[in-house]
Amino acid sequence: SFLSLDVNKHKPWIETSYHGVITENMDTVLLDPPLVALDKDAPVPYAGEICAFKIHGQEAPFEAEVLNRTSGEGVLRARGPIDCEQQKEYTFIIQAYDCGASPSGANWKKSHKAVVHIQVDDVNEVSPVFREPLYRATVTEGKIYDSILQVEAWDQDCSPQYSQICNYEIVTQDTPFAIDRNGNIRNTERLSYDKQQHYKIMVTAYDCGQKKAMESVPVHIDVKPVCKPGWQGWNKRLDYEPGTGSKQLFPKMHLETCDGPLSSVRAMVELQTSHIGKGCDRETYSEKSLQKLCGAASGSTDLLPAPSVSTNWTASLLTDSGRDSDLIFRFDGRQAANIPEWVVPQNLTDQFTIATWMKHGPSPGLRAEKETLLCNSDKTEMNRHHYSLYVHNCRLVFLLRRDFIQLDSFRPAEFHWRLEQICDKEWHYYVINVEFPSVTLFVDGVTYEPYLVTDDWPIHPSEIDVQLTVGACWQGGEVTTPRFTQYFRGSLSGLTIRPGKIATQKVISCLQACKEGLDISSLESLGKGIKFHFNPAQSVLVMEADDLESINTAMTKVSYINSRQFPTPGLRKLHITTTVQCFGEDTCISIPDIKAMVMVLPPSEPRITIAGVERLVWPAAQLRAPVGVALFKDIHIITRRPGVLELMHNLDYCDVLVIGEELDPERESLEIHHSSLLDRVPDTGLSLVSGVDSMAHYEQAIRQVRYHNWKPGGLSERRFRLSCSELNGRYTSNEFNFEVRDCLHTGNAEEHVNHMAVQSQYMRPVHHPLVVHTVNSDHISGTPPAATVVIVMCIAALVVIVVLGIYRIHTTHQDGSKEDEEGRKDPEMDWDDSNLNITVNPMEEVREEEPEEEEDEDEEDDELAGDLFSAESEDSDEEEETNIQKGKVKGKLEWDPSTLPY
Repeated sequence: SFLSLDVNKHKPWIETSYHGVITENMDTVLLDPPLVALDKDAPVPYAGEICAFKIHGQEAPFEAEVLNRTSGEGVLRARGPIDCEQQKEYTFIIQAYDCGASPSGANWKKSHKAVVHIQVDDVNEVSPVFREPLYRATVTEGKIYDSILQVEAWDQDCSPQYSQICNYEIVTQDTPFAIDRNGNIRNTERLSYDKQQHYKIMVTAYDCGQKKAMESVPVHIDVKPVCKPGWQGWNKRLDYEPGTGSKQLFPKMHLETCDGPLSSVRAMVELQTSHIGKGCDRETYSEKSLQKLCGAASGSTDLLPAPSVSTNWTASLLTDSGRDSDLIFRFDGRQAANIPEWVVPQNLTDQFTIATWMKHGPSPGLRAEKETLLCNSDKTEMNRHHYSLYVHNCRLVFLLRRDFIQLDSFRPAEFHWRLEQICDKEWHYYVINVEFPSVTLFVDGVTYEPYLVTDDWPIHPSEIDVQLTVGACWQGGEVTTPRFTQYFRGSLSGLTIRPGKIATQKVISCLQACKEGLDISSLESLGKGIKFHFNPAQSVLVMEADDLESINTAMTKVSYINSRQFPTPGLRKLHITTTVQCFGEDTCISIPDIKAMVMVLPPSEPRITIAGVERLVWPAAQLRAPVGVALFKDIHIITRRPGVLELMHNLDYCDVLVIGEELDPERESLEIHHSSLLDRVPDTGLSLVSGVDSMAHYEQAIRQVRYHNWKPGGLSERRFRLSCSELNGRYTSNEFNFEVRDCLHTGNAEEHVNHMAVQSQYMRPVHHPLVVHTVNSDHISGTPPAATVVIVMCIAALVVIVVLGIYRIHTTHQDGSKEDEEGRKDPEMDWDDSNLNITVNPMEEVREEEPEEEEDEDEEDDELAGDLFSAESEDSDEEEETNIQKGKVKGKLEWDPSTLPY
């Protein structure tokens, strides 16, 4: 052993450190310096030879192998595949061992420890991968972007050379986009929303080893229009079906502010209806009818009625009707009307009311003249104005000169109002309530006190007649030729004057109320964040909110409503203005105005039908009886519309016309036997006109019209015509013709049912109210041809009738007195006639020619009449008429024009 020690004296020697490189997926490591161990015992066998290299630490996946024991050369190898992506570097310890002193390796020696650092060389084996499966972006049209969005890919290779992405590329051809080395996509031209709203492009990536991505990534780019602040989601036109109530105007509307910070939003919705009638859709009944509907006191005088024979003072005035019977008079500075003396109210006291609709613009000229609406002045000799209403320089002035009394002192005489409404060229409703010495003006239901009141001396009494005029003032004195002066320029409608009780605020509001307007469909859904306000006519709605959501919710609730049963069809314009305020600024976003429209569709037209027995034959004794015969006792009035079997409507007038020769006052008369109505009427005819009332009341009144003929021998027949109107003549009934014949001139007692002699043409005729019509006919024969055959039979029957007549007259007196007592308890006969007036015009004689009628008329369809009524026998007719109290028949009726209401 000592010998062995002497032989193996030295330890092997290696370098102190090594640096190596291995390519991944290879097994040989290239070391620098090479792995070589030296031993000073060489060339002694075994002791001078190198038998092994051993690796220590980190469980390094390497092993060292001795290539030449004598030279000490070795090699470093990987025990398995080396993956750079898992570990890029390795560091471990290596030592060399000699072979010892003998072949058995005993007494071997090892070298010092050397540090080995190995770097793994990367291989470009992994393709780039994008971090997102899909990229999206939105751009605004018309802009050039430096970068719309950035795509990003990455590579799992371990080396910078292969793990970095060096390039991106758009695979899709012919796109207006480009991409840079960092993945930023930009547009190369200005995009248009109208041209293309969506782009889809494919993008790939390359690492620095030029390895391409396995899959390209899709990129979606949406083009949106340039953000323009404003309302979106609304339709320019909305159709409104009559009778549907409140309908939302903008159910999907919302405000786009382009993400601008706002502190408040104010929206104003305006419904423009100035082109509809008198400023909006209102009821088209006559002014008197409207006053009755609104509960106004009776006794008003209409100074601008529809032109007719009885109201002919308006015939020369220009009318602007044609809007569903709205009666409008247009004055151009050359027209005026004298009101007849019998029309002028004579009992004006300290309390009275003047009301009118007026549309007026600024007066022409620098020094505008007075424009008179209403004037009561001296007819001759002098030029004193007793009271007048005029416009002067956009001021409304009411003049009231009281008559002289014992106290000779100044009194309030002129009342001045300065209002914008007077010259805004829009319709307004003016009411002047006089409670002398106080005078109050109402404009569209709003009260205005005069800003100036001037005093004047009272007028001394005189015997000079006065003249009431409309549209100008009459100057009958102090001039060479009496003439009109101070002409009015504008439009008037419904000018009335009523003595006594003044109009109340409630009545005034009702008279000028619009039947159409804006509405909010669900107030409870608005919440506390919204404030809103309507103008009195509900044509303007203002809403304010602090946030976008509240104003959007509120706008979807804005609705249009028209409560008229038959609204005026046509367009209504809508105008919306919006103001947006930002924090610390007055206005920051400009919102364009909206102009839309509501189209009110035409309503289904009603058909007013008068049906009943149209031909009756009566014995001469019955015609001579004081009670006469009831002309229309079986009459029925109904209204139908498409899809509706029967509707109950109001009527506003019914006319009974005498066809043929005028009534002969020596032998004929028409009467209505009702205690509260006129019991004497002119002998030429009758006209029932009351304004608005139910069909039932009209039927009851018409059924009481009775015809008397106490000398029937000279007249073979008498014809009458009945027609009715709704909405001031907008809808008219058929003309119901009725014929009465004497038994001596016919062979058979006839009853003929007329369902609808003439279909309603829905004309809009000029209403001739309160008029009695008679029509001449030269073709009515004295005796029908069939009468000759039956004259003998009638003479024989007449003997029997005379005998029975004496008996029936006796029973008539007894039964009549009983029925009068029972009639007071009969609820059907105790109908309210307070709304019905019988008005007549004894001055009118209208003559028309009527075509010759055939004696034998074909019978109409009897289904409607069968549903409405059943024909009664002649006996039952006579019995019914005995229930009506007899009246005295005078040779000729006299009438007092001062007591007749017109």
